[in-house]
Amino acid sequence: MNISGSVALVTGANRGIGRHFARQLLERGAKKVYATARDPQRIDLPGVEALRLNITDPASVSAAAEAAGDVTLLINNAGVATYTNLVTGDLDQIRLELDTNFYGPLRMIRAFAPVLGAGGGGAIVNVLSALSWFSYDGANAYAAAKAAAWSLTNGARLELRGQGTQITGVHLGAADTDMMAGYEGELLDPADVARAALDGVEAGAYEVVVDAWSAHVKASLSGDPRAFYDAA
Repeated sequence: MNISGSVALVTGANRGIGRHFARQLLERGAKKVYATARDPQRIDLPGVEALRLNITDPASVSAAAEAAGDVTLLINNAGVATYTNLVTGDLDQIRLELDTNFYGPLRMIRAFAPVLGAGGGGAIVNVLSALSWFSYDGANAYAAAKAAAWSLTNGARLELRGQGTQITGVHLGAADTDMMAGYEGELLDPADVARAALDGVEAGAYEVVVDAWSAHVKASLSGDPRAFYDAA
């Protein structure tokens, strides 16, 4: 996938990693970048085409697909973290996590797959998490939603292979964004996350593992889960 000359759409582009995606796409020569948000007036990046989009609203997703019928690169970045557990947590918050972090990207893929196919295949990026691969007490709803989104990424790749659509999953630990406000551990620079993801797109990567923590978590999957959780 060549980013230069592409037409990209980024969800959640008003801040954080999404804003860096939009900026770096322009820097890499994208012909057009649709920067989307629930409130497009919050998008302040020069050179992009701001577009209203709520990925939890099917009508909004359909409208975006109609308005951006020339997209060749879809970046599913928008997400939410409610810091809710599964057993005792509020079910409405759990549903919100799944609706945003799993059904949101699924809606976008279903809406834009025909657009990408008509343009020769194109590419999709799904921003996932190291929490796709482990659970964390206090954020288990997020982990469950991202695990489902990881499976979505792999499944959609198989289903869209015939039309030539490339799909890249991006896994990372904690990044310095509003979502992680108050986190006291080491934080990734969101610009580095976007850069690694776009490098992966251009390399045709199925998966981008951004940082050492995510690589450690992935490596642990082949072992006894007790060893990972006892050491955590």
